[in-house]
Amino acid sequence: MTEIHLDELDGHKGRLCCYSPWLTITQEMVGAFADATGDHQWIHVDVERAKRESPWKSPVAHGYLTVSLIARLNPQALRVTGTKATINYGMNKLRFPAAVPVGSDIRTKVELIGVESVGDNRTLAMYKTTIEIDGQDKPACVAENLAMYVV
Repeated sequence: MTEIHLDELDGHKGRLCCYSPWLTITQEMVGAFADATGDHQWIHVDVERAKRESPWKSPVAHGYLTVSLIARLNPQALRVTGTKATINYGMNKLRFPAAVPVGSDIRTKVELIGVESVGDNRTLAMYKTTIEIDGQDKPACVAENLAMYVV
């Protein structure tokens, strides 16, 4: 894990690159996400049909499950200190270049794109987060995500 004080973050713009640990995507995770969102499309939850009929010969994680794991994985890659709170401020861009078959290991690659003071003891940081799939060339997700740091 990389640890940087908020006062020093701007100096790492364009240079910061760190990685989370690998996380295995399980069918239980996919099923829980399907239950939470109501998205029970067969390519996610019908294991036998997905093995027979899907292009991946396996069920795959929902794209939004994959992107939601940024909130779990990025704090394991980067910790910004000197703050009272970190708020997920949204995204500017989001793409899903490759599906994540159940059983795959994924991790985030976090790159700092920009840092801006926005007043009220708040700093907005923009990151490019790439969710990599172990053993695959294409990433599962590329997101330009925003974090608001409150001091």
